[in-house]
Amino acid sequence: MTDPRFGEQGGLLTYGAYLRLPDLLDQQVAESVPPAHDELLFITIHQVYELWFKLLLAELTDARDRMLAGESYLPRVRLARARSVEDLLIKQVDVIDTMTPQDFLAFRNKLAPASGFQSAQFREIEFLSGLRDPGYLNRFRGLTDTERERLQRRLAEPSLWDGYLAVLRHAGFAVDTEEQRFAAYVEIARDRTRFGPLWDLAEALVDHDQAWSLWRARHVLMAERQIGTKAGTGGSAGGAYLRSRIELRFYPELWELRSRL
Repeated sequence: MTDPRFGEQGGLLTYGAYLRLPDLLDQQVAESVPPAHDELLFITIHQVYELWFKLLLAELTDARDRMLAGESYLPRVRLARARSVEDLLIKQVDVIDTMTPQDFLAFRNKLAPASGFQSAQFREIEFLSGLRDPGYLNRFRGLTDTERERLQRRLAEPSLWDGYLAVLRHAGFAVDTEEQRFAAYVEIARDRTRFGPLWDLAEALVDHDQAWSLWRARHVLMAERQIGTKAGTGGSAGGAYLRSRIELRFYPELWELRSRL
């Protein structure tokens, strides 16, 4: 504490410089003329989503890599953090729900053809989590070269599910066939004293899966509250498209396990 370089005395780094706040706070640029009051809200919410997506990708990628190496403890820690972030994603919808449909209509047409459907990081999370959709690269032609390269890499690399199966192999379980995998899941579930870390890791994956599904469901209600049955700005079917994705699961075998216990 007596070091003259500590804190403001040294002036080596400020809060604003470390966080690059001038650049960050200069990115909320409204498009509507005359300015629509709620456009700042809309931009801020979605930029914050993208920042959380960036953190999720870092945490989930590390969890996957560690599982591929046979680890079970730190991947569960990473997934627990991801779940906490996803809880925030769900709660954040409450903020945008303070915007009325009339206030949204004041600038909605300025968004076309932009849409959350085009979020490359959102798709990266789904690909990394195990929900692979190669057709997305063909359906969406607005990707930058960098975004397309990232998504192609995510499609080609192992998923979180591949990581969990690697952990099971490391623990001595055969997982090459569906029958072998369910035999392993049931044995783990029925002997949590012996296989507690494997069970806890599977539950952390289910937590991630469930939270993502809850976020989708919450997003559907928000969209329907704002635009009803109108088509989405990106050309999707709006609420109908979002609703069709609520039932998707990253780890269907872990959900099926419940029926087999």
